[in-house]
Amino acid sequence: MSKIQKKIWITGASSGIGKALAEKFAKENWKVAVSARREDLLKELAQNENISSFPLDVTDEQKIKEAFSKILNEFNDLDLCVFCTGAYEPKLEKEINKEQIKKIMNINFFGILNCVKAVEDYFKNKKVGHISIVSSVAAYRGLPNSTGYGPSKAALTNFTESLYFDFKKYNVRVSLVSPGFIKTPLTDKNTFPMPFIKSPEYAANKMYKGLAIRSKFEISFPIELVAIIKVLRILPYRIYLFLVDKFLKR
Repeated sequence: MSKIQKKIWITGASSGIGKALAEKFAKENWKVAVSARREDLLKELAQNENISSFPLDVTDEQKIKEAFSKILNEFNDLDLCVFCTGAYEPKLEKEINKEQIKKIMNINFFGILNCVKAVEDYFKNKKVGHISIVSSVAAYRGLPNSTGYGPSKAALTNFTESLYFDFKKYNVRVSLVSPGFIKTPLTDKNTFPMPFIKSPEYAANKMYKGLAIRSKFEISFPIELVAIIKVLRILPYRIYLFLVDKFLKR
């Protein structure tokens, strides 16, 4: 008897972590729906027989609903959603630029919220499934020169924690992914050293294990960086602010 092929929807799949994750799940014989704005890059991914392309902009609620409807029409079912969309402009993070911060929040937070809203009724009615949201270790505590990205990810992490309780009543799993520095088109914009930076393939392997094999709420990596930041997170403000300020002056 042939094994039933599981199905996953990944947003932010045109590059970086999302792309590597799509390729990993396809390799593991999952049926993969990929979404992003770059239709040309999605078409390249869809050359894999296990991957189908559904372009969208996460800031457009109607387009998300239409894409989700098309996915269900083609796949008939969905086991897992990974909402991986994100934006980052380091050159504009050093000042309080209201329009830029709104843009980042609209993509990183409200864009993910739009995706969750699109699948909410489906999973609650189905009473089984898994929604995973990709945030960042930047959500753990406030950092210098991060007026938009850090706050957007902090909001996303808090939102995901709240969703855990809301969806648990319907037997739907919610998980949080908190990557450290991963070499992607976003981190390529950074001009500062990025400790313990890893490849998108490394991230995809860690995420696959956490999403498809294990059942922890948070999937975070690499452990070397996560351990340091989690220690910093529990420190009193006086000590935390002193240590970060001192480190940056070195």
